[in-house]
Amino acid sequence: MGVLSSVSYTDFDDLRMGSHGPDDYLRTEYVVTENGVDNIVENKNPKIQNPTGYDQINLMQKIRLAPKDNVTYDLGLYYSTTSEYSRYDRLIRYKDDHLRSAEWNYGPQRWFMSNFQFTKLSSRSAFYDKIQANVAYQNFQESRIDRDYQSTTRNSTEEHVDAISANLDFEKQLSLKTEFFYGLEYVYNKVHSYGREEDIESNIIIPAISRYPNGSDWSSMSAYTNLKYKPSSQFVLQTGLRYNHVIANASFEENNVFLNLPFDTADINTGALTGTAGVSWIPADIIQWKLNFSTAFRAPNIDDIGKVFDSEPGAVVVPNDDLNPEYAYTGDLSVRLNFEDKIIIDAATYYTFLDDALVRRDFELNGASYIEYNGEDSRVQAMQNAAEARIYGFEAGIQISFTEALKLTSQYNVIGGYELEEGEQSPLRHAAPNFGNTHLSWQHNKITIDAFAMYNAEMSYLDLAPSEQSKDYIYASDADGNPYSPSWCTLNLRTQYKFNSELLVTASLENITDQRYRPYSSGISAPGRNLILALKYTL
Repeated sequence: MGVLSSVSYTDFDDLRMGSHGPDDYLRTEYVVTENGVDNIVENKNPKIQNPTGYDQINLMQKIRLAPKDNVTYDLGLYYSTTSEYSRYDRLIRYKDDHLRSAEWNYGPQRWFMSNFQFTKLSSRSAFYDKIQANVAYQNFQESRIDRDYQSTTRNSTEEHVDAISANLDFEKQLSLKTEFFYGLEYVYNKVHSYGREEDIESNIIIPAISRYPNGSDWSSMSAYTNLKYKPSSQFVLQTGLRYNHVIANASFEENNVFLNLPFDTADINTGALTGTAGVSWIPADIIQWKLNFSTAFRAPNIDDIGKVFDSEPGAVVVPNDDLNPEYAYTGDLSVRLNFEDKIIIDAATYYTFLDDALVRRDFELNGASYIEYNGEDSRVQAMQNAAEARIYGFEAGIQISFTEALKLTSQYNVIGGYELEEGEQSPLRHAAPNFGNTHLSWQHNKITIDAFAMYNAEMSYLDLAPSEQSKDYIYASDADGNPYSPSWCTLNLRTQYKFNSELLVTASLENITDQRYRPYSSGISAPGRNLILALKYTL
């Protein structure tokens, strides 16, 4: 019998950004509410991102029983909760020359999971050498609270999701060269969602639009097979098939009191067979090739068909009951060159075609392009199968061992992508700027020293997706006053000293030059120069 228990508590203060970088990221002022009155006050230290602090508690309990050499039972219990914390990017938006929001917070996020796993090894069964069964229950709770500057109306939504999942996996050695894997999976989600408006002066609370259709459910049933064939140490073939069927049911009767949708329900009942095939080939000791092809399928979920939220300033996303699955087709090729473990070079390229891509686009609700949402005239949008998408990239890495102790490693990624809709091409939102890192490390006896740089390329205004071009509040401004994401680079140093097998001390100095930067599409700036000290003792 084995038992593992863990308790952790973290407390984060407001995050401080770096000193050298765009002034656009500085937090020059914020809203303070005293005695029910909102006032905008000067931030005495504009590098402090007020408010971003929060605290978190994590609990874990694992128990393992092994009544026989070939049988194990594992039980895992997990619980995590945060304090209330702000959504910083919504608090830095401006409207009519003043900050738009007085409040925009997430309520405590709570997550609980219980997981039970049974594993059995068998050398006698004709159907498996190993069987593993897994059953899990999860509960998610979150909420959102917002109020405009000098408004008496506080809007809030609250969500609870119950999730049940079950897996049954088998492994079988068919021959010395062939392994066979197969299994089943079932997932069920039940969504509870509530909305309300509160007058903070009278304390009167009335129902309002919920974020998701209350009482909706989503389930997925799938079966898979996977075959691994290794005729020699130089060649491996792996191929597999998976069938997935998705059923979703959403009722909008409660939200139709506020939205007046032309439908009361939305249902998804669809499935697809997907596959993958890949080979690994080592024609010589110095080189290894890998080639893979795969297809993927994603059915619309409750978030796609039923969510109601303000996606960007002056826009609101509404439900859409006419959505189809999206399909992805991917190919990738990689090569690895190893020169006697002194120099190792890796390179890979990939291409993905996304058909019937689910994207957020302008929409009409009962013939109207604009509706009132949270007291504001907002452009109507909805998720739609409106585009094809292409995603492609190249990545390369090198490792040079000058000595057994001194090594240089470097990696760089080039990413591109675009959407194609009615002949019009636009940048893909989720294609990140080019990025990479370089490490020079030295390890000898008990000490390890790692000096490294992390860097990110610029994303110009023209390269931003249309939905990002409207979010000027999270980006810097270029010479023409348009939003863009500047390039950045940080220098860092990490050291470790291992006193013995039980005691390990780590010290890290990050962002040594105190750069002020914001990762692409992020609503919050990264930390400035900071020192991290850690002590690990193993009993």
